[in-house]
Amino acid sequence: MKSDIKDVRLANQGKLKIEWAGRQMPVLALIQKRFAKEKPLKGVRISACLHVTSETANLMIALKAGGANAVLCASNPLSTQDDVAASLVKHFGIPTFAIKGENKSTYYKHINQALDHEPHMTMDDGADLVSAIHSERKDLADTMKGSTEETTTGVIRLRSLEAKGLLRFPVVAVNDAQTKHFFDNRYGTGQSTIDGILRATNILMSGSVFVVCGYGWCGRGLAQKAKGMGARVIVTEIDPLKALEAVMDGFDVMSLVKAASIGDIFVTVTGNLHVIRGEHFQTMKSGAIVANSGHFNVEIDIPALQKLSKRVREARPFVTEYELKNGRKINLIAEGRLVNLAAAEGHPASVMDMSFANQALSAEWVTQSGDQLEKRVYSVPLAIDEKIAALKLEALQVRIDRLTPDQTHYLSSWEMGT
Repeated sequence: MKSDIKDVRLANQGKLKIEWAGRQMPVLALIQKRFAKEKPLKGVRISACLHVTSETANLMIALKAGGANAVLCASNPLSTQDDVAASLVKHFGIPTFAIKGENKSTYYKHINQALDHEPHMTMDDGADLVSAIHSERKDLADTMKGSTEETTTGVIRLRSLEAKGLLRFPVVAVNDAQTKHFFDNRYGTGQSTIDGILRATNILMSGSVFVVCGYGWCGRGLAQKAKGMGARVIVTEIDPLKALEAVMDGFDVMSLVKAASIGDIFVTVTGNLHVIRGEHFQTMKSGAIVANSGHFNVEIDIPALQKLSKRVREARPFVTEYELKNGRKINLIAEGRLVNLAAAEGHPASVMDMSFANQALSAEWVTQSGDQLEKRVYSVPLAIDEKIAALKLEALQVRIDRLTPDQTHYLSSWEMGT
């Protein structure tokens, strides 16, 4: 099967990146070792739409070791590491369709090229493959065993399909695994988002006013990391429970309209549409920095920002400066796309180790479960979640206690009281 990448001559550089990441992914390495022996995915065609990074490469290599016939395309036009894509093609024989900076037309061409593989299973980060199968490539649904979904935004789309009775095959919400959202979303997004902003702008975080839009797991992690770097953190929310949690965690909580005139840096992590809008841009300080760390580039209303502007220029790589008609200047990072992957390298490999371990084991579970699964969105089985946590602790050389027989009996009985 052909590939579409930037330059195969980048492959050797990409292989070094893949190897470096692999050394920090011990759980996936153990799974790959077992897969190579048992071949649980033998003959299964997998089309994956994920960020084409060195960590993703290690997942694809593990799937191939398990017997899968796998292909890969990008889940975001700016998240591809071109050297990694080249190495996957040259050194590992995994067809890849991804070029950093590809336009919308090429992006969806790559989606369809991955689906030309006629997959038995898809792996999504944002549900683009599943969406395409349900809208344009309906012929593929009948041979699908199932799918896995990596991110919050994708799970939202899939639960919408399920609620409307339209989902054509089972999907595992990898994003909802505790070893995924507790670690990937909180620690991974928290660190890598700030990494992307700093690489793009080289600003000083300490003393700045950092506005986090959304206090889900990603928002929690981001607020924690920004506070740790000396920023004053403001949280905006629509959910009263999450807003209260942010208050109890020690953060200022207010409406975005109020925060807009105070903040220096604004980051959206909501998974929703037009969170930062025209009325917010109009009151921001001149020089304000705006970024997004949600999956799609819809959280910042960029068309509204363009309408308010009289001049637009590239201030530095990954920074677009919009000069408003009132003279203020707003700096948009990475075109409003995932800042941690567009302007940096995404999550640390040690975090993605657990996320991609969930992907690999969920793919095995779907394959083994056969026709027993219904056409709905499933959580990752608790046994898989616990196994990954145990393997990660083992890799970190951390030992924990076990229940004694008396403790086990006590927890399963009702007779004993005070």
